Amino acid sequence: MSQRRVLEHLKGYQEQMIDLLEVFTNTDSPSTDKAHMDKFAGLVARKWEELGAEVTILEQAKQGNHVKAEWGQGDENILLLCHMDTVWDVGETKKRPFRVEDGKAYGPGVYDMKAGIVQAIFAVKTLQDLGLAPGKRIVVLHNSDEEIGSPSSRPVIEEEARKAAAVLVLEPTALGGSLKTWRKGVGSFTVSIKGRAAHAGADYEKGVSAITEAAHQILRLHGFTDLDAGTTVNVGVINAGTRPNVIAEQATLQVDLRVKTMDAANQVIPKILGLEPVHPEITLEVKGELNRPPMERTEGNLRLFRLAQEIGREMGLELTESGTGGGSDGNFTSALGIPTLDGLGAVGDGAHALTEHVILSSLPERAAIVAGLLLRI
Repeated sequence: MSQRRVLEHLKGYQEQMIDLLEVFTNTDSPSTDKAHMDKFAGLVARKWEELGAEVTILEQAKQGNHVKAEWGQGDENILLLCHMDTVWDVGETKKRPFRVEDGKAYGPGVYDMKAGIVQAIFAVKTLQDLGLAPGKRIVVLHNSDEEIGSPSSRPVIEEEARKAAAVLVLEPTALGGSLKTWRKGVGSFTVSIKGRAAHAGADYEKGVSAITEAAHQILRLHGFTDLDAGTTVNVGVINAGTRPNVIAEQATLQVDLRVKTMDAANQVIPKILGLEPVHPEITLEVKGELNRPPMERTEGNLRLFRLAQEIGREMGLELTESGTGGGSDGNFTSALGIPTLDGLGAVGDGAHALTEHVILSSLPERAAIVAGLLLRI
């Protein structure tokens, strides 16, 4: 059956896709609220059960529960990754409920990434309707903590990825609709600085300023940035001092690291962890790590992109590839050597912003690409 037939079938579901997207978007699911996350996880689980999938709720003690849905037969798996959590607090959906305007849908989490969940569901539904059976078992993992680094779901993601022939990540597309064949790795570090307090007027010379030391260290850290290599180091938060008339005894720097390759990570991380104080009486401590390895532009990832590109051309769509400085759960799977293609979600813009939106005509198109990949991988 032609790929155009799959697309036309999905276009017939566009209004139902929009309806489900409205339900999902208007259901609060912040990463940090387990009760609301669990409610949304139950909603997602029921949608998969309606399709006859084998559904497992992976209960968590602190984070929201995760949902695993399995469908089809085969000796190998294809893993789909869809996170359910958003960056928006409880109550945001009442302030800004789902709305449609000029062919676009707006609302908290509509683009990142509730539209991707809708697309996964309707991609499988269409294959069922058309009697098309993938040669591999489909495993869809919905996690509840991607926006906070996937602390509880990473082991599950990596376990499922090791059993998969390929991983498809239904995160939003890059701007303009490009698929993502690479993502930067993400590191977080904390620099703790201790000096000596003193009266800023009466005993200035007795003090050792943690803020002065912090200024030196900030310049040093930012100096590790190498834009040509794709490495950036950013001190984004500074906590220091108590009052203007006190030489600051304490300062803390929160540092963000982005790297395009593991080679770059291995070069810059020892420099960050090895910071030495400028003032001899300063005590300095650095803690942190690379919490998401880079999703490098591997040949396996490119093969998946080329397959998606071929599927798109059959539907009259020309797909392009790109990457991003932001991380996703695809970073974990690609780092294991599993071919991974990211950005298979909806076309739109404004992730994590009030302008977040999805172009509604993209929903069936991108779901059709996912369906095609499930059949051909």
